[in-house]
Amino acid sequence: MSEATDIRTILVGVDGSDASVEALRQAQRLALPLSAKIVALACWDVPPVYDGYVAMGINDFDVRAGEILQETVVKAFGEATPANVEPRLVQGHPRRTLLAESRNADLLVLGRRGHGGFGGLLLGSVSSALVAHAQCPVMVVHRSEERRVGKECRSRW
Repeated sequence: MSEATDIRTILVGVDGSDASVEALRQAQRLALPLSAKIVALACWDVPPVYDGYVAMGINDFDVRAGEILQETVVKAFGEATPANVEPRLVQGHPRRTLLAESRNADLLVLGRRGHGGFGGLLLGSVSSALVAHAQCPVMVVHRSEERRVGKECRSRW
């Protein structure tokens, strides 16, 4: 990329967390002056089950993931989705899906921590894999509260 205007597609990983809401907001701050499109991508998959055993309530993962995607977009932008934002729901593991989608993006934006794991870690396993292996530049953003707390901590020293 020779100029910032080369950024036409910004891919944002969405999982319903506050961090992914902030990632959408930050992506939009970048996208507007660049006239770039945002692809808000949420992933879902059916969990593996033991042979012959099907747990109750393991259907409709796509429906719930779609609801989470829509709720996250509303939290980030309000009821009216901006014209440059394309919510997209894809079946697949988030790490593999976002890695594959990063081939068609100019920038990938992720929240610092999504759902799961150990809260004290700076990056989750999906974010870490994407930072290391994505096919485009990656920007990792903090939730807005984390940025404020970080500034307060730095100002004390």
